[in-house]
Amino acid sequence: MKLLNNFVFAAFIIAACSTVSISQNAYRISAPYTYKNLTIFLIHGKDSTTKKNIVTLQEALKMGIFRVYETSEVNELTVENVSKTQDVFIQSGDIVKGGKQDRVLAISIIVPARSGRVSIEAFCVESGRWQKREGEDSQQFSSSEERIVSKDLKLAANAARSQQEVWGKVAEAQKKLSENVGGDVTRNASGTSLQLALENRKVTATTNEYIRKLLSLVAGKPDVIGYAFAINGEINSADIYVSNHLFAKLWPRMLKAAAIEAVAEKNGAGMNAPAPKPAAIEGFISEAEKGRANERSTSGKSKVVTRENDGNTMFEARDKSGVVVHRNYVKAN
Repeated sequence: MKLLNNFVFAAFIIAACSTVSISQNAYRISAPYTYKNLTIFLIHGKDSTTKKNIVTLQEALKMGIFRVYETSEVNELTVENVSKTQDVFIQSGDIVKGGKQDRVLAISIIVPARSGRVSIEAFCVESGRWQKREGEDSQQFSSSEERIVSKDLKLAANAARSQQEVWGKVAEAQKKLSENVGGDVTRNASGTSLQLALENRKVTATTNEYIRKLLSLVAGKPDVIGYAFAINGEINSADIYVSNHLFAKLWPRMLKAAAIEAVAEKNGAGMNAPAPKPAAIEGFISEAEKGRANERSTSGKSKVVTRENDGNTMFEARDKSGVVVHRNYVKAN
């Protein structure tokens, strides 16, 4: 059994819809659940927090308790939690729509109730536009329904932290989606906007097939705190959260983003590729965690720790008290 920092993973065997864990106290990987070229692995374990007052950015914007402000700086926005009781979880990769350009938020962080204005790193996922779109507010962002949809985009925003690379990977994702849904997804009010491409009806219809088949995987599983996924038989990414409460809120969006990426990467050979084994997921995570830590401060005294080994990368978000809120693992090509 390998130690993976605070997480210990054990492979399990599917047998009559049950799992077999190597250790009574081990985190388990239940797998694989496949639809077409997308395979999901669920990660089971104990909560690291009992807090139930955390809502997602998507929820908070709908509730009207959170503000995301345009700063006129491409790579920085400010956010404010105006709730008296609810904390808000922002996840690296969340797209906010509106302002002068759609942005992707570049760090995972919990913004506490009554936070005041907090600066947060961001990248533009739309080039060219620098004014309000019709019906939107140029000074604030109205919604956060989508996420970045490829591991290359995750690495461009979180590892390279390069605006030019982000734009390049957005264009690449749009091209692949257009090829695989049978229509140009950039024919909209802003052809360079990843957000608007993800709203394309053909993208939505194709993605919904995956969501209908896989969304219920977590039902009745209160110990699931994360997941990993593979596309075309190749390991892609994994995410682990501080609690099942937070994971359950994020799951529909995370599944949607994985499904969109599967659509973008769909090819004939990949549809029949065998799924990886749970032990391969364990090895991927283990390798990423062997890298030397590179720590940097972010917003509100939070920190991000990055580890990279043989191209496998881990991004670990810690809150101001040092609690690990989120770990994201990205597999090398």
